[in-house]
Amino acid sequence: MKYIDFKKFTDEHGAQPIYLFEGEEVYFREKGEALLKSRFLQEPTLDYASFDGASLKGDKIKGLIDAVNCFPFVSEKRVVCVREFYPTEKDFDFYLKDLFDNPPLTSILLISNGGKGKTGIAPLAKKSNVTYVDCARSDEETIKKWIYVTCKRAGLYADGVTCGKLASYCVYDMSRVAQETEKLLGYCAAVGATRLTDEVVEELVYPDAEYKIYELANALARKNYSVYMRVIKDLSTRGFNETALLSSLVSYFKGLYETSLCKGSDQEVATALGIKEYAARKNREQAAKFGKERLLQLYNDVYGAISDVKCGVITPASALKTVTARLFFEKI
Repeated sequence: MKYIDFKKFTDEHGAQPIYLFEGEEVYFREKGEALLKSRFLQEPTLDYASFDGASLKGDKIKGLIDAVNCFPFVSEKRVVCVREFYPTEKDFDFYLKDLFDNPPLTSILLISNGGKGKTGIAPLAKKSNVTYVDCARSDEETIKKWIYVTCKRAGLYADGVTCGKLASYCVYDMSRVAQETEKLLGYCAAVGATRLTDEVVEELVYPDAEYKIYELANALARKNYSVYMRVIKDLSTRGFNETALLSSLVSYFKGLYETSLCKGSDQEVATALGIKEYAARKNREQAAKFGKERLLQLYNDVYGAISDVKCGVITPASALKTVTARLFFEKI
């Protein structure tokens, strides 16, 4: 199941003997562990144990098994957590198979892995009595749904557009999305609001710098000089000097140009470039507004200005003005 469905699943089905939280999104894995501990662990000092999976090889796996088989002293369940645990098929069959086939009803084994491991690793998600929770990096719709569900649980309504704005302002980073959502819930509770609006998001959530660069490029694509300058002014008040702006722009145009050269699905492009699928889709949309030749020209213009600054030919302030003139008016 996706992490977004995990809380509801726990509400309906209670504690399961073995959980596998697997995926790159650390936020989901940590929240999943916290939820299980808050529900079923009353005395962490006596009834909780944690292991480093990398150290559990061969006979050392017996220590994990013994911990799971211990009875809880006070709590409803004994919780045993093991992180980055990738046993081989051989070790699984020899040490773990019986535990997975006949897990004790008094304990919860929680496995938290960032990935699936190398070739030859036992596919834990397919083993007996494992409840699998997908904690992969979230796509746009999953994060929007998470915001919507979180607000709904707090008695606050938020429509899809508002959820999308909050997610995009945070550049779909779950840690920041969660932080900003908590802040907004607190604000709405304090003022007695029952609906989260675009205006509240715009007032209380400052867009991530990466989003502002995206906004800057959009203004450039539309040849909207006033918006372009407003974004630059806004970034400059947030600690972005001319050099930082130029560096961000050259990196952004480089990414768009590389995206424009890739073929295949959004997922294939994301894998090839090492970025999220959502980022790949947005980059392709924006790259299409410029075209390959224009993107290469933009990259060369900004890169050339940065090189001139490094060589002492012009100042950073002059470089930014020069770049702006070239980008909008195609002249120096």
